[in-house]
Amino acid sequence: MSAPQPQTARIHALDLARSFALVGMVIYHSVYDLTWFGLLPAGLATTGFWSYFARMVAGSFVLLAGVSLYLAHGHQFRSRAYWRRLGVIALAAAGVSLATYVADPSRFVYFGILHSIAVSSLIGLAFLRLPTVAILIGAAVFFVVPQYVIGGVFDHPALVWLGLGAQHPPSMDYEPVFPWAGPFLLGLALAKAADTAGLWQGLRGRGESLRWLAWPGRHSLAIYLVHQPILFGLAYLAARVLA
Repeated sequence: MSAPQPQTARIHALDLARSFALVGMVIYHSVYDLTWFGLLPAGLATTGFWSYFARMVAGSFVLLAGVSLYLAHGHQFRSRAYWRRLGVIALAAAGVSLATYVADPSRFVYFGILHSIAVSSLIGLAFLRLPTVAILIGAAVFFVVPQYVIGGVFDHPALVWLGLGAQHPPSMDYEPVFPWAGPFLLGLALAKAADTAGLWQGLRGRGESLRWLAWPGRHSLAIYLVHQPILFGLAYLAARVLA
């Protein structure tokens, strides 16, 4: 029988999951950028299969963020680490908003995936110590409420981040709190259930041979921030060459 892994040992399987999500993100943004420069049909990236693919990729990132919140603070809330990480995400979200506003003010990212993860991380604190069933109910609320509460006062521009308005300004990336806090809480609940079952302790330190595949997942935020300018530049060059 192998010796139990220390609580601080890294969970490579989680990093690997993030790496797969990053691959999906790169694929989708490549398609998006190619449509931007007219190398693929207009609207291809925002309709049909690619629309669902984008939601699946975004949902996986948000869900994994919920898992990470539990793994980092489920047993003991580490205030300094939590607020430092939240500050980094919030700053990165502001950077994305600024960069996209410069690129296209009419469709800039005013509440994208990083904004959603930052706010969901705050919401997650209220659920962190609740039973798994209660967290799942909370997730269900965020999924279901947008189906029944739409418009009215929520159409006010100051409340666009909630996602309950009948309409919202166009954006390259829009993941409001409703329903996107849902997958975050779902990830939190799954992580807690897995912890109760002893799954995380069994995974800690395992899969060392796949560490190189998990490397991108360990640096997912940095890769998220730099990949799009690179892909956009490559698509621009392709458009110039093929023009």
